[in-house]
Amino acid sequence: MDISKDKLIGSATVRLSKKMTRLLNVYLKSFNITTEQWGVLRTLNEIDHISQKELSKRTDKDQATLTKILDLLEKHRFIERKPNPTDRRSFLIQITKEGRELSKELAPYMEGIFQRITDRVGEEKLEMYQEVLLSLEKNIDELLEDTHN
Repeated sequence: MDISKDKLIGSATVRLSKKMTRLLNVYLKSFNITTEQWGVLRTLNEIDHISQKELSKRTDKDQATLTKILDLLEKHRFIERKPNPTDRRSFLIQITKEGRELSKELAPYMEGIFQRITDRVGEEKLEMYQEVLLSLEKNIDELLEDTHN
């Protein structure tokens, strides 16, 4: 019996994502940050002083979810919201010194975790996996565009 692509790709991808998030949250717990918060903080460490709307696009998070994440990051003094001088209705999100220090500490730590996750997979397979992921993401983006037209 053939396995459907829904089960082969869809369910397997969701299952892997959940397991990876669960694992990363265990490792990040001692840093008082979650996987979701880390993704936002990492993005801000790369591109600082951006609007919440732009950050939402770059992290692929909806506005409501991002607001909750930013609230927690701000509570822990990892980010600050500053008034946007070009748009009084919005804020620019800025990483703080504490946020930069945490990012500096976490980046190699996270790289080590992913090294362990990908151990025994091989560079060729990882490159192919990345190509497949990018192709699937491109197809999904196109399908999403079609639903908005």
